[in-house]
Amino acid sequence: MNTKVFRIFIKATPQAVWDAITQPEWTDRYGYGGRAEFDLRPGGTYRVPTPKAMLDMGAPPTIVDGEVIESDPPRKLVQTWRALWSPEMINEGAKRLTWEIVDAGNGVTALTVTHELEGAPLTAVTVAGSTDIASGGGGWAWVLSDLKSLLETGKAMAA
Repeated sequence: MNTKVFRIFIKATPQAVWDAITQPEWTDRYGYGGRAEFDLRPGGTYRVPTPKAMLDMGAPPTIVDGEVIESDPPRKLVQTWRALWSPEMINEGAKRLTWEIVDAGNGVTALTVTHELEGAPLTAVTVAGSTDIASGGGGWAWVLSDLKSLLETGKAMAA
């Protein structure tokens, strides 16, 4: 449970995948929504203001935050990631999240997401996800599947 690794293959360029991960006009269109804000310099901030639907359910104004550790567009992004939707999750602290983007050939990009979760059992369960999407439990598998759908079809899975 200390590290979760997810890999998907997307029919898109590495630059398109990078943009979908780092540009708010893209991040708002897949997964759980939210216009991710990145300062892509080492030491720069990362935060996701809470989408309105989640605010209406009582979530805090920022749902996730962190810090950029390394940025090598469009190949690699290393950041920290901390869920802010409960005091217990906040207390687990920020954990390292690595996005690796590789041109796999034939117009396909391999995206590997590695989330290091030492000392964060609640975060580990949350990001592992479940098949109960209705309760908001899809974790990284849901987010990455939706990212793939959006880039390949122009539509998010929930659209």
